[in-house]
Amino acid sequence: MQLTFFGAAGEVTGSQHLLETAERRILFDCGLFQGHRAEARAKNERFHCEPKNLDAVILSHAHIDHCGNLPGLFKAGFCGPVFCTPATADIAEIMLLDSAHIAAEDARYLRGRLRKGHPPIEPLYEERDVHELCKRFETIPYGEWHELAKDVRLRFHEAGHILGSAITELEILDGGEMKRVIFTGDLGRRSLPLLGDPVLIDNGCDVLITESTYGNKVHLPAENLKTELLRILKEAIAIQGRVVIPAFSLGRTQVLVYFLNELFNEGRLPQIPMFVDSPLSRKLTQVHREHQSTLDPEAQEQRGSDTDLFGFRGLTYVASPQESRALNDRKGPFLVIAASGMCESGRVVHHLRHAVGSERNTIVMLGYQAEYTLGRRLVERQPRVRIFDREIELRAKVEVLNGLSAHADAEDFKWWFGHLAKYGGIGKAFIVHGESTSAQAVAELLHDQCNEDPIIPQFKQSFTV
Repeated sequence: MQLTFFGAAGEVTGSQHLLETAERRILFDCGLFQGHRAEARAKNERFHCEPKNLDAVILSHAHIDHCGNLPGLFKAGFCGPVFCTPATADIAEIMLLDSAHIAAEDARYLRGRLRKGHPPIEPLYEERDVHELCKRFETIPYGEWHELAKDVRLRFHEAGHILGSAITELEILDGGEMKRVIFTGDLGRRSLPLLGDPVLIDNGCDVLITESTYGNKVHLPAENLKTELLRILKEAIAIQGRVVIPAFSLGRTQVLVYFLNELFNEGRLPQIPMFVDSPLSRKLTQVHREHQSTLDPEAQEQRGSDTDLFGFRGLTYVASPQESRALNDRKGPFLVIAASGMCESGRVVHHLRHAVGSERNTIVMLGYQAEYTLGRRLVERQPRVRIFDREIELRAKVEVLNGLSAHADAEDFKWWFGHLAKYGGIGKAFIVHGESTSAQAVAELLHDQCNEDPIIPQFKQSFTV
């Protein structure tokens, strides 16, 4: 059996890992590389896994850095099935259509800046490629073995990262010997709101492919955020200011609304108008409603007395651009949650333009903000920020709330690896989806749990197992 790493190898984004035996070629994930425009384009427009010859893709979850280049793979000749959970299929279709729209807008922007004689720029894929790709989804519920062929079967387990995220357990015949491969995808945290904890695997494995995003960190408890939200809202009412929360449409927006819904049910939520201003968030929240039966036991218990975990009196999901613009003329205190999470695009940029100049307003930043983004400049509390080519004095209060990361931290990894090693052992481990410091930290956690030294593969490296 051979493993080759074509993405998220020595870096965080673009998850793509190829497993080959004499009979099968299976790709784990097919994500978009996200980074500087030219570098991202070069990496995303070329496949090294020979799409026409793939038997199948196994999709761990619907974040764009894991699923985002599936339509491109189809466009390049892939015609096999894509195995995933039911919720992942529903979310991926929404995310990929949004990605196609962004790609088309990006291509139009670049065409207007081309020098004469430059080759035309086309989007990586279009909406029709997304629709055709989504016809190839084959969904498998958690906990059920699925026979892909006489020589290979798989089973998904709850990963606890986002709705529908899965740990993949694969058994594949290689040279007359059945080998077990476990791919964590993005491993989630314990005790995260809404989602179940990552499932512990009892059988051990010959090969482990694990993410390592926060392998060198320990997260703050997510529950702290609910208390902080309550404090911020009360302060906003007292000074008659608005609260703007930039939040990713998938995952964080739903958790924020869930916390607010809990406060409402507890009778502790102050009376202040609240808005979710993101068409993508609205669609993804509806998918969460449709898959509420897969949420964690606490959420299931709440469903007994609350028919909608993502809605309550005083909360409005904004639909049209006109309604969104009207918020900026609104008087008095209110809360708006809008995408994108790092403030680089979307409706939140307009809300920030109208909010940052007043000391009455509060900007709430959630977690890590990438370098060179508006989000990073806000977190750093730079005295002036540029929004839409205009320099604005940053007079608003900036609150930074951590604890909502959906990735496992060092303690979660230690717990999960320890169980896997105890109940069956770990043969060879490959550490992906992490910067060098976090990947090395996970390697140290795994060192005494594996039969061989853990490996941190780099781009296009191959290994025989």
